[in-house]
This record gives sequence, C-alpha cells and structure tokens, in this order.
Amino acid sequence: MTNETVLDVKDLKTYFFLDDDKVARAVDDVDLTVKAGETVALVGESGSGKSITSLSIMQLINKPGKIVDGEVSLLGRNLLTLSDKEMTKIRGNDVAMIFQEPMTALNPVYTIGNQITEVLRKHKKMSKKQARQRAIDLLKLVGFPRADQTIDEYPHQLSGGMRQRAMIAIAISCDPKLLIADEPTTALDVTIQAQILDLMNEMKAKLNMGLLLITHDLGVVAEYADRVLVMYGGQIVEESPKKVLFKDPKHPYTEGLLESLPSIYKEEDRLGTIRGTVPPAHSFPEGCRFSSRCPHAMDQCFKSNPEIIHLDHDHAVRCYLYSKDD
Repeated sequence: MTNETVLDVKDLKTYFFLDDDKVARAVDDVDLTVKAGETVALVGESGSGKSITSLSIMQLINKPGKIVDGEVSLLGRNLLTLSDKEMTKIRGNDVAMIFQEPMTALNPVYTIGNQITEVLRKHKKMSKKQARQRAIDLLKLVGFPRADQTIDEYPHQLSGGMRQRAMIAIAISCDPKLLIADEPTTALDVTIQAQILDLMNEMKAKLNMGLLLITHDLGVVAEYADRVLVMYGGQIVEESPKKVLFKDPKHPYTEGLLESLPSIYKEEDRLGTIRGTVPPAHSFPEGCRFSSRCPHAMDQCFKSNPEIIHLDHDHAVRCYLYSKDD
C-alpha cells in the first residue's frame, strides 16, 4: 500500500461565457490533492462549484464552459494537456466517476452486463467470455445475490440502490487509481445510503484508490472522510482533517454549516441558519464571496478577496479574520 498523491489540482479555473457577455466563474483558483487510500470530501451548498470541479477533473465541460487555467495531474500526468482521444483512454480506466442519479447515468437500452463488459473490452482488451465472467465477479463483489441473472437485466429492472451498485461495479471494473463520487446517495433512502457508502469505502480500501466524495451531507462527511475541503462561490474556503474541522472550524461559512446540523446536545429549539443564498457565479461580490452573508464581515472583506492562509501544515482558511497582518 502506498501513500502516493493520485490527484493534484492547482489553480483550476473553469468559467462559463454567457450570451450577455457575462462570465460565470464557477470554479476559480481551486487547489486540491487526493492520496491513494484517502477519502477527501468536497462540501458546500448547491451552486458552490463542487460538481463543476469534478467534471473539470474528468474533462467533461461543455460549451459555453471552458477550463481557462490550471493543472489537473493524475499520477503526475497533466490531463489538461491531453487530446480527447487520450482522455478517452483514461476515463473509466485510471479515473472513474459515479454520478448522482444512476437512472440517467446508465444507458436504458443496454443490459447491465453490456455496460460493464464494454468498459473491460475497451480498456483491458478482454474477450467476450472473459469480460462476461469478470462482470459477474464484479456484480458479486458489489453485493448482487444473483449476479449471473442480473448481468442480463436492464437498468429499469433494478431498484435505485441496485442501480447505484451497478454504477460502482462499472466504475471499479478497471481498478482505477481515483474514484470521483458526485452525491452518490442523494436519490436513495437512508438505509441504502449507508450500504452504498460502506461499499465504496470497502472498495477504496481493497483497491487502494483515492476517493473524492462530493456531498452536501455533513453526516456523511463525519462518517467517511479523512480530509475535508469546504467550497463556497467557486473557491475552497477551508481545508482541514475531518476531526479538526468538526472540532475547531475557522471559516464563518464552515461554522454556519456545522451550526445548521441537528444534534441531541443542542439546547436551542431552532437550528442555526446562514442568511441569504449563494450568489450566482456571474455576479460574485467584489471582495470576499461570503461577505454579504457573513456575521463577521469587516470593511476589507467587501473590497478584496482574501488569499488562502495556512494556519498550520494541514489546516488552511480563506478569511481576513486570520490574516497574518493582524
């Protein structure tokens, strides 16, 4: 087992160029790393830029979106310099993605078996017979009790939880080095959510993959993440090991997210809230992007956007409250 850096993203910028000459800075100067065997959670409200970050890593941004700057290194290879043909060889092989809604991610006119064997035949050059046996083994691995029958069934014949298991089987079929899971349990009920997350965790450990888990559910983060990146307005506003973040959050946005969690230890009748909403990506405020919602905002917060400040070697925050000049 190695602890190598699987994914290294630096200064990533993905903008959407809109018809009225507005520019939506959906991802703006994002840095993140994922190591082998590590689960990194990317959290934030809807509209924070989490999914666009994952699609940028996979090189799946369509017009009017464009990656305008940055570096996305997978095992030391910058994906942004590769052609579409080269990226096709990497997607599903070295890096795989599990999408939010398996019913739309799976092709409804092909059997589950066809969708797994296609990946194996393309990337692993297996024969039909070899690919079919490997597909059955994968379905058993992810918990299908009658895998030899399920392989010939269509997505609509499976429950939501089983469809998501099939997505995981496809994703891990080529033993990827990095697995990206974008809200993988949103459409599932709570008991099935836990089963799917446990399964992903188990597969991560077996294959020593890096796992980038995109979620807005802090309960999931508390249970499964090793490290947490909090995203707001297209930027990372706090990065920390999970235990440190929950015990000692620094950014006012992170504090607001944690205060909104229900707890049996809270004496108040009402949960905490964050006033306002995430501004649209084409009209972020001039200064700190959280300034209009922040209870601690100062004059300088409305004038310029703070840089990331490293409080120690593994905890960083983008906030003037911790400016070294103070």
